[in-house]
Amino acid sequence: MGAFAALGLAGPCLAQATEIPHIVTRGGRHALIVDGRPFLMLAAQVNNSSNYASALPRVWPMLDRLHANTIEIPVAWQQIEPREGQFDFGFVQTLLDQARAHDKRVVILWFGTWKNTSPAYTPDWVKLDNRRFPRMKTRDGKDHDVLSPMFRSTLEADKRAFVRLMTYLKEHDPQNTVIMVQAENEVGSYRNPRDFGPASRAPFAGPVPAALIRKLGKRPGDWSSVFGAQADRAFNTWHTARYVDEIAAAGKAVKPLPIFVNAALAGPSNVPDPDGVASGGPQQDVLDIWKVAAPSIDAEAPDIYDRASGNVALYLDAYARPDNPLLVPEIGNARDFARYFYEALGHGAIGFAPFGMDDTGFSNYPLGARTLDDATLDAFARPYQAMAGVMRDWARLALERPGWGTARPDDGSDRQATLGDWTIKASFGEWQFGEKSWSWLKSEPAPWAEEPVGGVAVLPLSADEYLMIGDHVRVRFASAKPDPRAMVVRVEEGHFTAGTWMTDRVWNGDQTDYGITIVDRPVVLKVTMGRYR
Repeated sequence: MGAFAALGLAGPCLAQATEIPHIVTRGGRHALIVDGRPFLMLAAQVNNSSNYASALPRVWPMLDRLHANTIEIPVAWQQIEPREGQFDFGFVQTLLDQARAHDKRVVILWFGTWKNTSPAYTPDWVKLDNRRFPRMKTRDGKDHDVLSPMFRSTLEADKRAFVRLMTYLKEHDPQNTVIMVQAENEVGSYRNPRDFGPASRAPFAGPVPAALIRKLGKRPGDWSSVFGAQADRAFNTWHTARYVDEIAAAGKAVKPLPIFVNAALAGPSNVPDPDGVASGGPQQDVLDIWKVAAPSIDAEAPDIYDRASGNVALYLDAYARPDNPLLVPEIGNARDFARYFYEALGHGAIGFAPFGMDDTGFSNYPLGARTLDDATLDAFARPYQAMAGVMRDWARLALERPGWGTARPDDGSDRQATLGDWTIKASFGEWQFGEKSWSWLKSEPAPWAEEPVGGVAVLPLSADEYLMIGDHVRVRFASAKPDPRAMVVRVEEGHFTAGTWMTDRVWNGDQTDYGITIVDRPVVLKVTMGRYR
């Protein structure tokens, strides 16, 4: 991390020592740039209450166990401004110092006005003053528990604290240990699709902003006429996004780190019930509203706790957009969620993070794992370990050309895709040797045959060369058009040095005769295809 890290610098610095992290986009593909080069976040998010110095000794060993290069960790408004106008950045400095000592990058999760829609992480002086910081009103005029996005008093107070946080990072993190910031957390409101109080009446009866009308290709009108049954939710989405955008823009004016928002998801393909969804959040069906309302936000990101493989594929498809870098900032930490690392990579993800990865003894089962036993941790740690040495090269290549990835589907069926002239087929539940179809040499099914584990991600290096990583998967490459001359020419296990592929060993014989089969030890392979003449 350079001289500043070596010196343990903790005091103010007037200039940034390294290039500030940012996101670049080329041809609808994206990369997070850290220290001037593409960077893939092999991340882990801690539990909500692990954002104190006393908990950190139970955090870093877990990140090391996972081979994670990035920690996602909350910094709460109540934590840094316990009394109005009096700021305490002691934990932030401890976090920076220890992250540098443990060679980890940091994503700060700003828990402000919203945390899972709740005001729980606001300071007491905000929680207890409903006149100055009003809650939303329900249809019958009662207070809802969520703070309303319609009031400048709340916005200005949150913004002031966030700006002070970003100012502290500018002055005390010149080496950019912090590479990204999440603005708020799972914003919106359950059971109340918008604020029905007096502050919303005139705006709701007024016209939908012209920029949003143009983006959606709608006819001008008020919110009800334009959005029908989803009007309350669309209105709240617009005002929530505008609120968050103003906070993000003010923070970026101090230090322009990438800023993202995360979504508490609705179903992957249904039209959400406005009263049942986190109304106001960046769910996939309202991303266009967020894109217009919040231009300072670099990415809208899905928090995935749905275990169904088909649903996860739909979420990744929805958020991997030319105008939206795919980031999975939260995913369940049970073993069956680990397979989606490969599918996220195949969608060009710039980062991936299982949630609740520390040794504080808390479990969010049944959303995640019952316990973090070795089998669960290995499901995430082994792919991270294999990817760690090539993560910058993978991120660089993913920016240059599209790849493909898949997780084992719930029914265990095959998956395939065509990249250029070659088709790639993934099958699951196989031993490393032999064929399932053999009748002359019988065996019991592989122990993992019925387990929801496994996947593969593939990136093209050239017209005939591919980089791949996977586990519990058999991969076969073949000509996209029938051609008896087509063949696998070479399979190499290796690594990159200064951007150049270096071969450690060549796979052949038993290792390739039945396809390329990787079980519990993910490896990075280069596959070269060709045709004889």
